[in-house]
Amino acid sequence: MSLKIRMTRGGTKKRPFYSIVVADGRSPRDGRFIEKIGTYNPMLVHDNPERVKFDAERMKHWLSVGAQPSDRIAIFLHKAGMGAAPVRREQTQQHMPKKKAQERAQAAAEKPAAQAAPAAPAEAPAADAPAAG
Repeated sequence: MSLKIRMTRGGTKKRPFYSIVVADGRSPRDGRFIEKIGTYNPMLVHDNPERVKFDAERMKHWLSVGAQPSDRIAIFLHKAGMGAAPVRREQTQQHMPKKKAQERAQAAAEKPAAQAAPAAPAEAPAADAPAAG
């Protein structure tokens, strides 16, 4: 059984309130949990001490037993001085154009630059001729 330390959502529509719980990794987000160890109220200002509250002793116990914190809980632990800095994951690249589309875009960007380059030197001598006369 893989244990997770994560949040379950409560509160009303557009007024979220989260409980920090220890749950089996297979159970649904708002489903069965083993123990409630804290709360998180995102509606409060960032520096309010009531925004994130958890029982540090129970948190240490569950971490020592092998429970894995979620990304958000890892950030809370780091800010409380109880854990290492959370590892930032690489952002997905699925929204980027694929290889052929990137090649076409690069070729299209080079094409106008190549057409404009020969025209510029031809104008420069014409501009110098009247200045010399």
